[in-house]
Amino acid sequence: MSNESGCGCGCSSKSNETLNITSKPTEEAMNQNDITLKIDGMTCGHCVSSVTEELNAVPGISKVEVALAAGGTSTATITTTAAVENAVLEAAVTEAGYTLVSVNA
Repeated sequence: MSNESGCGCGCSSKSNETLNITSKPTEEAMNQNDITLKIDGMTCGHCVSSVTEELNAVPGISKVEVALAAGGTSTATITTTAAVENAVLEAAVTEAGYTLVSVNA
């Protein structure tokens, strides 16, 4: 659904400039792994917030940093403290309303 005055995701944002949102980890962990996700369909800060919220809800993820590339493929870097299956990551991104393109550990 397109919104002529907004960014296109339905949130009515008038800005689709590059935006980074980082969530702070809730606790330090000794065995952390960074995973990079490529995500399509994000166009604004609302999109970044939705993806960040869904990924933060996944057990084993301690930090989420999303870099918006409006109109292109955005990047989410997650820090894990436990093994997280790719299917779980895909389900979280899909629940937020976007498409997971790739996962690079």
